[in-house]
Parts: sequence; C-alpha cells; structure tokens
Amino acid sequence: MLACVLVFGAAVPLLTPARSEEIGIFGALVLCAAIYVETMRRLGTAPGLTRGLLGAWWFPTILLLPPVYSLIIPIPVFLLLHLRIRCAAAHQRVLGAASVALSGFTASMVFHTVLTGDMTAAVGAPTRIAQEVLTTGRGVFLAVLCCALFIAVDRSVLAMGGRLGGVEPPWQSRPWDREAVMVGGVELCVGVTVAILAGISAALLVLVLPPVLLQQRSLLFQQLQTAARTDPKTGLLNAGTWEAEAGAVLARARRSRISVAVLLADVDHFKRVNDAHGHLFGDKVLLDVATTITHQLRQSDVIGRFGGEEFAVLIPGADTAEACRVAERLRVRVAQVVPRSGEVSATVTVSIGVAVLGLHGDDLVQLLTAADLALYRAKDAGRNRVCLPVIRAPIIPPQQTEECEPAEEPGAAVRRL
Repeated sequence: MLACVLVFGAAVPLLTPARSEEIGIFGALVLCAAIYVETMRRLGTAPGLTRGLLGAWWFPTILLLPPVYSLIIPIPVFLLLHLRIRCAAAHQRVLGAASVALSGFTASMVFHTVLTGDMTAAVGAPTRIAQEVLTTGRGVFLAVLCCALFIAVDRSVLAMGGRLGGVEPPWQSRPWDREAVMVGGVELCVGVTVAILAGISAALLVLVLPPVLLQQRSLLFQQLQTAARTDPKTGLLNAGTWEAEAGAVLARARRSRISVAVLLADVDHFKRVNDAHGHLFGDKVLLDVATTITHQLRQSDVIGRFGGEEFAVLIPGADTAEACRVAERLRVRVAQVVPRSGEVSATVTVSIGVAVLGLHGDDLVQLLTAADLALYRAKDAGRNRVCLPVIRAPIIPPQQTEECEPAEEPGAAVRRL
C-alpha cells in the first residue's frame, strides 16, 4: 500500500499543472487542519477513540483539487498528529497516512473522471470544474457517493492492515460498529458542506472552522462517555456499567416473568500466563477470550468484564438447561482459541458458574453470589468445566423418606461434560 502511494506520488505530479488558486485552497485547508489538530490536543484525546472529523479537510481536497493533492495532504496532517498528539506508534501513523492518501486519491480520481469523462484529464482537472458542479444537485450527490467511497476504502484498508499485523481491535471498536458508522456519517456531511462552501470562496473556511471545532468537542464528549462505560483492554462493559444494565434487564424480565441466567466465567491459571509470557500477552489473552465469548452470544445478552480475568454474562430468557448449554458452548469455544503474539502462544480454558433466577436467587446480588459459588465448585473440581451451585434440599419428615428416591445432585450432569 505504501509503495502504491509512493508510485502515484512520484508520477501524478508530472501530469498536474501547478495553479496558484489550487495551491491557495490547499494551503488554507492544511492551515485549518493544523488548527483542528491543535484544538484536539488541547481538548485531550484518549487512545483508541475514533479519529473524529478530519474528513472536514480531506473531503474538500478530494472534491475541489486535482487528485495529487489528496496524496499530499495526509503528510503534514499526520505529522502534526504524531508530534502534537502522541496516542499512536509511528508505524500506525504511517499506515493511517498511507490509507488516507490511497483512499483519497481513489475517491478523487472517480469524482474528477465522472466530471471530465476522461481518466487522463481527471489527473489535472482544474478546480473551477468541481466548483461549478458542486452548486448542482447532481454534483452534491456525486460528492456524497465519492466521500462514502473514501470512508469505505479507508476503513477496509485499516482493518486489513490490522489483521495482517496480528492486531484485532476490541469488538466495540471495529471499523463498522454503530459508533464508527455514526461518526463516518457526521464526517461525510461536514466534509461535503465544507467543500461546497470552500468551492464558493476559500475565505468562507474562516466561518466553517468554529462549527467544526465545536462539533469535534461534542463528539469527543460522547466518545469519552463511551470510554467511561467500557473496559479499555477488552472493549466490554466495565463492572459498574454491567451491573447497572444487567439490573435493568433483570427488572424487566421479572415484570414479564421471563427466566434469566447469570454466568461467571474465569480464565484458568491466568496468573501463570502472565508470569510465563508477560502482562502484554495476558492482555492479548483477555481480548481473545472476550471476543470469543461475545461472538457466541446474542445482542440481547449483557456481557462485561467483572474482574481481573473474570467475565459476567446475563442471558434473558434462559432456563437452567439453556443456560448450561450456552455455558458449555462458551467453554468449548474458548478452549479452541490459541492466543498468539509473535512466536508466543498459549492454550486457554475457562471455568464457568451458572445461576438461574428463581432457582438460585431472586435479585442480581443473589444470582452473582450463587454463580460465584458455582464457579468455585468448577475450580475445585479441576477447572475447565461448567457447574451449578448446590441447592440445599428441604427437610423431609421421616415418614416420607422411604417413599422418596434420592435425586441426582443439581449440576452433576453439567460437571461431567
């Protein structure tokens, strides 16, 4: 990918004449991007949050200027990001800049090729053509499609680069999750609007910059709210948020008289993994286990990281048999996962305790207590298994004991799995 960007960057400028108007617009966009980056630094950014509204400066470059400028603008912007906001490693910045350059060049070539009807002419298409087209409904529609193409290519390239590098993002931070789609939509709308205004006059960027900065501040607040609800290592709900959401689901289930189950899953011998391979590899294990468990659950199930290596799951509508089936499926799937980091790998298993509303407790605290007791039974029995808590049998009058056959201990069948 980087090689493609370098080839295009060396060849395309030879076909693009230098025009003072286009250089002026490009300089104004870079200046606005620099002010935006500095504002981001002052507001503060947390690692792992989405990139924000940099599309407000990518998209005018894609739509108004010849494609070569789309290859150039990521260089100063990502250099500023790296120097002023140190939330990513250098190779990640290079990957991000190359992805934006390649995606922007592709989208710009498509846009200008449609305008000029000739791919060769699109390379050096003057700004005035785009300025005239962006004042029409057809031009705005084409601009939206090309900007959407940019977002799709950029996120696909980043996701592919992450997989090739062995970096799997948390399940709530993937390129196409709900928050990423929402941010992409806002970024697209803001970017196309800025492009239309800049096409009328570059001086209008002075009026556009404050609303974009305010929108970024609002977006950052929403992202920080999300970050406060989630565990940074796994992307799952943190313990406090899980208890609040699980309590709300449990209350609705009790009103509707729906069965609910709680599972507590604990990674077996996790301390040995940390001691043998280090805490960074231990974080990789937690992320792989969290991702595996999440993929085996429904959207209505509530999952969170409950402790150091412990995960809690609330399953609405599950009776004892269904809860045990789900827990056993989770146990088997996790045992099939082999976390890797370079040449280091490990086999991971989990022990799971199960508790069901009405049978093992009547509220969330009682269910968690019962599931925790069942989890310790699973550990004491050898780990890598599913257990139910012991239910104390009611006292039976002596005259009835001869008529009752001894029942199998609850959870015995599950423990044999």
